[in-house]
Amino acid sequence: MMMRRGSKILAWVVGVLLALIVIVILIVAFFDWNRLKPTINEKVSEAIGRPFAINGDLSAHWSREPTETGFRSLMPWPHFVARDISVANPDWTKSRQFATLDALEFRLSPLPLIGKRIVIPDVQLRAPRIDLERVSDGRDNWTFKLPESAGPSEWALELNAIGFDKGHIDLADAASKVDLGVDITPLDKAIPFADIMAAQEKDSRDQAGKTTGASAKAMSRSGADEKDRADSTKQKQTYAFAWAAKGSYKGAAVTGKGHTGGVLALRDANRPFPVQADVRVGQTHIALVGTLTDPVNLGALDVRLWFSGQSMANLYALTGVTLPDTPPFATEGHLIASLKKDASVYKYEDFTGRVGGSDLGGSLTYNAGGPRPSLVGVLKSNVLQFSDLAPLIGADSNAEKKQRGDGTTQPTDKALPVEPFRTERWRAMDADVQFTGARISHGDKLPIDKLSTHLIMKDGVLTLDPLDFGVAGGTVGSNIKLDGSTTPMKGRINLGARHLQLKQLFPGFEPMKTSFGEVNGDAALSSTGNSVSALLGSSNGEIKLLVNDGAISKTLLETAGLNVGNIVIGKLFGDKTVKINCAAADLDATNGLVQTRLFAFDTTDALINVEGTVDFKTEKLDLDVKPHTKGFRVFSLRSPLYVKGTLKNPSVGVQPGPLILRGGGAVALAVFAAPAAALAALVVPTSGKNDDNTCRPLLEELRRNPSVAPGVPRKPPTK
Repeated sequence: MMMRRGSKILAWVVGVLLALIVIVILIVAFFDWNRLKPTINEKVSEAIGRPFAINGDLSAHWSREPTETGFRSLMPWPHFVARDISVANPDWTKSRQFATLDALEFRLSPLPLIGKRIVIPDVQLRAPRIDLERVSDGRDNWTFKLPESAGPSEWALELNAIGFDKGHIDLADAASKVDLGVDITPLDKAIPFADIMAAQEKDSRDQAGKTTGASAKAMSRSGADEKDRADSTKQKQTYAFAWAAKGSYKGAAVTGKGHTGGVLALRDANRPFPVQADVRVGQTHIALVGTLTDPVNLGALDVRLWFSGQSMANLYALTGVTLPDTPPFATEGHLIASLKKDASVYKYEDFTGRVGGSDLGGSLTYNAGGPRPSLVGVLKSNVLQFSDLAPLIGADSNAEKKQRGDGTTQPTDKALPVEPFRTERWRAMDADVQFTGARISHGDKLPIDKLSTHLIMKDGVLTLDPLDFGVAGGTVGSNIKLDGSTTPMKGRINLGARHLQLKQLFPGFEPMKTSFGEVNGDAALSSTGNSVSALLGSSNGEIKLLVNDGAISKTLLETAGLNVGNIVIGKLFGDKTVKINCAAADLDATNGLVQTRLFAFDTTDALINVEGTVDFKTEKLDLDVKPHTKGFRVFSLRSPLYVKGTLKNPSVGVQPGPLILRGGGAVALAVFAAPAAALAALVVPTSGKNDDNTCRPLLEELRRNPSVAPGVPRKPPTK
């Protein structure tokens, strides 16, 4: 009897519990969720510090989750839909609404609620419209004032993915001078990764060819092509949406287009989000194809990246990376980025490209973390056009400056570049880059072999040490230091030319083919100023040069581009070739005024002595050219010449005065022998046959005691 009564009680308890569960399910299933809208709107508004409203219907329905297995698959999940949602803007913004949605949909896993975890597999945003604004004082509308918490919340939110359909985003950023509108639209059919890559590759290489004049074949990177084709993870990606952007950036027109995936996985590194962009900012083109992984935890960006434009310096405003002024350029490479807050690292690996008429390749790493960003890498050019280096110092034409976007116009009466160095950019980051030019082309008539340098930029100080050229079987070694941390900038250069073979220096000049002579020299200068013109106009130091056993003519100097020299030699000798026994120069620079301590040519016909000054500050020439004939054979050497005018427009004429007669040999000995100590004697000639050369007394000492810029300690003598 007692057992029967216990069974009845247990049955009633179970029945009541089942009834309660059914009642709860029925209440939840048929509950009018719109009754909760005022509470939800109030709580969310308090949480974000802005008016939030669900203006439309709020509903929920229950269904089993197809991804669940076992007993979990029996548990129905609620699927919530909230329609017509709005989030207001602060009062100071132009637009009233920060964001609006036609609908927001999400599913909620019920079992984790027991452990105070809110697990939402994904949120679907229907027709989002977002207005992003920032004013010049730094205030923005995407930073929400969240209430201060007394401690960590007991509840944890896990949102794994965001899906969306058509939408629109506006960005008006007064601080960065960006005004942009972006439209997002779904595609009728998903596009595979390989198709997107092939189309972007063709478009980017065509654009690069138009910018640099190089063929599409020259811009190809077969190694990177094969890597992307072999990447199975990327090949599985598809693009579901197209986007288009239009606006302006710092006054330059901006247009862009591209594609994205359909669902942005926020936490799953195994579900990379495919991205593609093709953007033009003014005359600069940037394109990429690849994937973004784990954006919530700032995971990684892995893309093929194309750049092209009129000057690499224009990328500074877009990337924050300090790059030099260049001719039109285009590069293509592999960008891998580890995205971490205030410590992102970008690696542009195995890129190739064109800069003007030169090829360029290598790898660069940009580290945005630490006290200062830094750029480290190795670059190489197989064939470097010497003229492509001109923009580095502002020596290109005004038309080329305008094309690359520089507003500094070179005065028509100035030969030295006046374009200022952008030292404020040097202070924005550090750099350590090795560069090698395997071969430098300066035309067939005046070749330069190669170039190598180690560039270090730290705290606004730019150092090229060494900066070496291979020239005509010899070397031109130098080191340059430009201190951009001070105003005006301080500069220093030490340069040494050794064993430049004359017959290799001018291979197209027939008389040089039998020459055994060579060129040796030193230059050491220190100065202040923010341009080449200002630096030379304030320079202090000395320049020394020796040439032995060569030849000279107007044609040769025209080939070398020495305009003043070819005018002088043309007046002295006409256009015939004259053998040089020795040429020597010992010049002193004081505050930009270069004076000749010794400047002479000893030829078979005469000794030519040059005296006077060159003022780099004003670019004025004031030189006397005094020929001393060796007999009466050269009648054109009867009177001295003057060189006046400026570096850009020199004036050469005959000085009035008495004729200069015989006695050149004695004068030659006096001129060369007296300043031997001052010249400090350059390098010993290459052949024993030169032992009796007039230059012989001037050799040796400089090797042991080369010139150095003022304020720089001398190195120990070379053995």
